[in-house]
Amino acid sequence: MARVITKIGDVFMAQLDGNGKKYFQYIANDLTMLNSSVIRTFRKRYPADAKPDLQEVVADEVDFYAHVVIKWGIKMSLWEKAGKVPFSGKLDVLFRDSQDYGSGLGTSYNWLIWKVNEEQKYVGKLGGEHQRAEIGVVVAPVDIVERMRTGKYRYVHPGY
Repeated sequence: MARVITKIGDVFMAQLDGNGKKYFQYIANDLTMLNSSVIRTFRKRYPADAKPDLQEVVADEVDFYAHVVIKWGIKMSLWEKAGKVPFSGKLDVLFRDSQDYGSGLGTSYNWLIWKVNEEQKYVGKLGGEHQRAEIGVVVAPVDIVERMRTGKYRYVHPGY
């Protein structure tokens, strides 16, 4: 397998179990979350044989944002690089993480929120707009594809 170099702006395509394909774009590195890659996935599902213009792909509505190790998804053959479209948009996504992750608690009252490369802020119980914040942990590549396919993560802790 050839070495794939990833850079901000790269667009990737994931096949969705014979149900077409979707795309995501690598848009940032987040020093707040282990310097991991931040991606934005797009809502539109394309037929498996489609070859859409990548400018059209990245103009689509964003489905979700996530932290992921892109190279792992490539090595696992979950997605492939489709091309590059410069990313210059304002990144205004809010992430959340619980200090109770893995504790077995049904409800956490110890939440942190942050924006990419900004300090985390303790908010305690999630309320208002914070409830819509994206899960901020680094997600396994298989879960990115699962959420693209079904709208939900399979292996992320249910407390999130």
